[in-house]
Amino acid sequence: MATAGKVIKCKAAVAWEPNKPLVIEEIEVAPPQANEVRIKIVATGVCHTDLYHLFEGMHKDGFPAVLGHEGAGIVESVGPGVTEFQPGDKVIPLFISQCRECRFCKNPNSNQCDKGWAAERPSIMSSTDTRFTCKGKKVLQFMETSTFSEYTVLNQMAVAKIDPAAPLDKVCLLGCGVCTGYGAAVNTAKVEPGSTCAVFGMGAVGLAAVMGCKAAGASRIIAVDINPEKFEKAKVFGATEFVNPKDHNKPINKVLSEMTNGGVDYSLECVGNVEVMRSALESVVKGWGVSVMVGWTDMHDFSARPIQLIAGRTWKGSLFGGFKSKDGVPQMVKAYLDKKVKLDEFITHNMTLAQVNDAIELMKHGKCIRTVLNISPQ
Repeated sequence: MATAGKVIKCKAAVAWEPNKPLVIEEIEVAPPQANEVRIKIVATGVCHTDLYHLFEGMHKDGFPAVLGHEGAGIVESVGPGVTEFQPGDKVIPLFISQCRECRFCKNPNSNQCDKGWAAERPSIMSSTDTRFTCKGKKVLQFMETSTFSEYTVLNQMAVAKIDPAAPLDKVCLLGCGVCTGYGAAVNTAKVEPGSTCAVFGMGAVGLAAVMGCKAAGASRIIAVDINPEKFEKAKVFGATEFVNPKDHNKPINKVLSEMTNGGVDYSLECVGNVEVMRSALESVVKGWGVSVMVGWTDMHDFSARPIQLIAGRTWKGSLFGGFKSKDGVPQMVKAYLDKKVKLDEFITHNMTLAQVNDAIELMKHGKCIRTVLNISPQ
């Protein structure tokens, strides 16, 4: 490519400070260094974790930054030492690395990795290293991915090569939300055929969890949300019953317990609210019930009565659905191409990068499932 080895000037949505609208700026993207890949981003989803950093986490050292971590694109150039990728490859940036060498990567029970922002500066959600500058200032790469930019640079251990037949404006959703929810049901909860499940929160992650429960063969899948408009969508992904906590004058765990003769076999919390996490735990049956925390938050402590766990319930957490990133994402792309996983049905809006603040407002007010921003032509 003509741009290889040169600084690229391109458009990006910069978050200069917390709790303020993003600003479309011209940024400079440096060439990839050793073991790095520069990617032209074609499409990106807007995920609640972007909003979390901007409006809830608001860590003073986490700005200025380019947000976005649910993208897909095409390799523009590679740095020295990169053999796995070449210009023209279709790829998905990964917010969790897979170096394949650390103790976490080598352990089949983990999808964490010792390398990257999550090991270095988890609260700030980025490392200090960045290939972005704007107006002479260093701009952080959020989760080291920064897909709200026409170009980004990642270490090759945080990039997944995918089937060239994959439509990037659909499979971008596998960069976070869909893998997170689907995998929480299939990989973390290990939902069994014939079981009863409750999924709390019918955003994209919760709907993907519903889809995972269905794929695993659950016989009853109860969708729980305070917005009844979400229930039609939940039906599309396999929900069999719907409960709005606002319709009841007793705690939701009691409602679910009465519906299921003592509690569901599995529950998945896909909201990121510590009180909902407790409700989800108390909704599973004693003896063998498994409850999985999927929603992202680092703002508050959670609590529960010890008897809930002493009675035989299991409380687990799930990050990125338990998928080892470089291995799992291409498998999920294949599952989509084989029509075993839905993606199109999550997308309620398509917009441009210039409309990113409109997309954020839609998500903030629960008016969308997923908005896909079209960043560059394929």
